[in-house]
Amino acid sequence: MPCSPRLSHPCTRPRCDWLRFTGLVIAITLCAGSVAHATELDDTRELFQTGRYQQCITVTQQALDARRYGEDWPVLHVESQLMLGRHEEARAATTAALKRYPWSIRLRLMSRQMFHKAGQAEQAQAELAEIRRLILRFPWRYTDTANLVACGDALLQLEAEPRDVLLNFYDRAKKENPNRPDAYVAIGNLALEKHDDALAAEEFRAAVKQFPDDPDVQFGLARALASSDSQAAQQALDRALEINPQHVPSLLFTIDRLIDAERYDDAEATIRLVLEINPLQSQAWAYRAVLAHYAADPKGEQAYRAAARGRAVNEPSVDYLIGKKLSRNYRFREGAAYQRRALQQDADFAPATIQLAQDLLRLGDEEEGWQLAQAGFKRDGYDVVSFNLITLQENLAKFRTLEDDDFIVRMDAREAAVYGPRVLQLLQRAKQTLCEKYDLQLSAPVIVEIFPDQSDFAVRTFGMPGGAGYLGVCFGNVITANSPASQAGNPTNWESVLWHEFCHTVTLNLTNNKMPRWLSEGISVYEERQADGRWGQSMTPQYRKWILDDKLTPISQLSSAFMSPPSGMHLQFAYFQSSLVVEHVIEKHGLDALKLILHDLGAGVPVNVALERRTEGLAKLENDFAKFARKRAMALGPDVDWTEPRRDETGIIEADAGAPLDSKNIAVLTEHAKTLLAAEQWESAKQPLQKLLELLPEDISSENAYVLLATAHRQLGETDQETAVLEKLAARSPDALPVYLRLLTLAVERQDWKAVEINANRIISVNPLLPRAYNAWARACRELGKPVAAVAAYQAVLELEPHVAIDAHYQLARLLHKNDPQSAKNHLLRALEEAPRFREAHRLLLKIHREQKSAEPQESAEPIETKAD
Repeated sequence: MPCSPRLSHPCTRPRCDWLRFTGLVIAITLCAGSVAHATELDDTRELFQTGRYQQCITVTQQALDARRYGEDWPVLHVESQLMLGRHEEARAATTAALKRYPWSIRLRLMSRQMFHKAGQAEQAQAELAEIRRLILRFPWRYTDTANLVACGDALLQLEAEPRDVLLNFYDRAKKENPNRPDAYVAIGNLALEKHDDALAAEEFRAAVKQFPDDPDVQFGLARALASSDSQAAQQALDRALEINPQHVPSLLFTIDRLIDAERYDDAEATIRLVLEINPLQSQAWAYRAVLAHYAADPKGEQAYRAAARGRAVNEPSVDYLIGKKLSRNYRFREGAAYQRRALQQDADFAPATIQLAQDLLRLGDEEEGWQLAQAGFKRDGYDVVSFNLITLQENLAKFRTLEDDDFIVRMDAREAAVYGPRVLQLLQRAKQTLCEKYDLQLSAPVIVEIFPDQSDFAVRTFGMPGGAGYLGVCFGNVITANSPASQAGNPTNWESVLWHEFCHTVTLNLTNNKMPRWLSEGISVYEERQADGRWGQSMTPQYRKWILDDKLTPISQLSSAFMSPPSGMHLQFAYFQSSLVVEHVIEKHGLDALKLILHDLGAGVPVNVALERRTEGLAKLENDFAKFARKRAMALGPDVDWTEPRRDETGIIEADAGAPLDSKNIAVLTEHAKTLLAAEQWESAKQPLQKLLELLPEDISSENAYVLLATAHRQLGETDQETAVLEKLAARSPDALPVYLRLLTLAVERQDWKAVEINANRIISVNPLLPRAYNAWARACRELGKPVAAVAAYQAVLELEPHVAIDAHYQLARLLHKNDPQSAKNHLLRALEEAPRFREAHRLLLKIHREQKSAEPQESAEPIETKAD
């Protein structure tokens, strides 16, 4: 999926004449005057950077009283006042400073900001106009790093071309003085604003190498990495707060992440910390409005929203932030309403336009959603998300749509022809099962989009490429999924994915999208297991160890386990634990209790309150679940010796007193078996492998005992035993494609057509684009007397192998010639095009021709009388 042209790339967009003039003028190299008392000023900056704002105010005030020259002193003074929310003092200091430094772009930018926050739009605009005049008239004043960056910031507010600002101001500032972080931060922030996280990360990484003790640099890196490397982002965020515990941007970002993790109490505690630093901090109040919304407190929500907006009547950023956070928690309808409020205040506010476009697309309101995506790109051609969306729209236009009364499925045209009907059948089965089980009547068709290109899936789902670990996402009545074609190396059972996602459709509809992530995922994984014993997740040795080591996450905090997991395995464990909680609730309190919990959530009741209400209390639930999980863990391999064997310096297990076969240790037996297999002692290897299967039949990891034992049987020519072992594994694993393929081969060899049918369908459930599976399935259907299924299978072969499908055409003709002779003739002619001497095809074609000829009515030899008028 292409991304919008990066800011650093050439661009053909028109440039402003006055900006081009400015860019040429400032190219003249002039040296800015050095600031007196540089060491003292650096020490004062350190006070600001480390969060000692009051001390910074005291020092800068002394400098101002002493009439120290240089705009840095009042700038630092005003910045410190603003950090503490002392707007009136900051405004008075700015007014006084501008009398002495009327040419200061930096001071005027802060003055504009204060006028804007105070709702004085005309004064704010007047400051911007004055900045423009100063840049045009006195460009030679602004050639030092700080002023080049300030000019760039101002010109962006004047709607200059971002690329021109980047090249003529930010890049120039970095070259002029690479020993200051200002330009790096400016470039990184501009990239983040345009959703170009890769460019931002590149810039901030370079800055961190030079300025590791700058909190703004560390914070910028955290933001840039948040979507791609959550752990590294957290490390950078922690470092920023280590340098400056009162770094408000980092604290706000922490709140943002805590809300995403549904750690609302921790988020509130951090909000209080921010408001202790700055009681007027608008983002903190906006986050508090978000928390009030989640707590079903509409009065508090509106009060906190008003506090966030302050006196700025036309300030769209507050509603944009609230709406964005609500959408992040799947409350797209409420989020969209906030974006509309933001656009009422400023119709040209591009971030709200783009966010509203995404919200509407996720709600299935596609016509307006795509219109807004186009409008967003016209307003901001450098925004990566809007560019990606309009490119995605072009790709989606090439998809084929399959519809019934309940679903609208969009797929790649070829894939739709091959397995599109199976998708609709699977979805209908899921709807019948789950809607009946949870008493849901869907009021509108569900949109399902299946993408053969993972980047397209990511853009449709997240607005940006990435999200490689996601197989599917449900927004409510819209489901997006990766096609098996996008998972070439390691395809997953697509049927289980769609079942999982449709279950989200059911629970999100029941709760009006008001449910914690852990419960939503837990129900979906649980229902996978109910639908097919191979689907969902089951207990593994690693899960067993974590449970018995008390590594379970408390239910009240379980959603946080999905945020920044230490590894992919930990993330999978979060899914598994969530499903176990659901299973425990149903076993202990019944399905009706779970339904009532979902009903409560839909009414706005917080999940922990709903759990208290519908179980025997959250504390007892936590305690009972821990016992339930331990019991499940202990049930895995009850006779296994789970101790970790001693190993020598090379990692080889040390020899015990007894023989390996006397051991019940999985690691000992596995290593012994692999040693025998490596030595090609196939017969000897069977014994430890059979013992492994007796001790731990649940193990279906990549190199499990089933696979190893089947290898030994195959080498010994023991086909029946190999088949039996592989069949046991196939009955447990939902996506063991190599196993299914081997079983298919063995079934074809012994002409076991029922086994061929079963394994062909197993293969198709993982990779529906393998011609071999359809050829075998078609042959099996013919032999089993299932002509309709055979026709479908051969038609899939034609889509997958159109140039070498001679036999498929012939077989379709045989299947169709009684009921649809014309289609049969067409297939025979296609076969004969490729193989003109195909005798059987000629014979069948002649037979059909004779049958059609004999079926034609014969002309009567007698004249037909007609009545006269």
